[in-house]
Amino acid sequence: MPPDRFGHDHGPQRISGSLEQLAGRLGGSDGRRLTRLFVQWEEIVGPTFADHIRPVRVTPDELVVLVDHPAWATQVRHLGNGLLDRVGEVSGLERPARLEVRVAR
Repeated sequence: MPPDRFGHDHGPQRISGSLEQLAGRLGGSDGRRLTRLFVQWEEIVGPTFADHIRPVRVTPDELVVLVDHPAWATQVRHLGNGLLDRVGEVSGLERPARLEVRVAR
């Protein structure tokens, strides 16, 4: 598909380019490393937690996760530094300095 009048090409795109754009929006700079976080999320938190928790944003300053119930928020906050350490170990990303937990509405 040719570019539209604004110069946007809406045809098929390589996923790596899309991930680089997403990484920029999420505060990172390396789409491959950010992808690793999402792909390895179950390995980082375990299968039970992965069913209820998902990463939303990661920067060197902060990991933001979304949980599906307030009880899971309590569990994730209890993991705190251990979860942040696992993010760094498994994903290869810089360990975020703090954890923010949000409950889905």
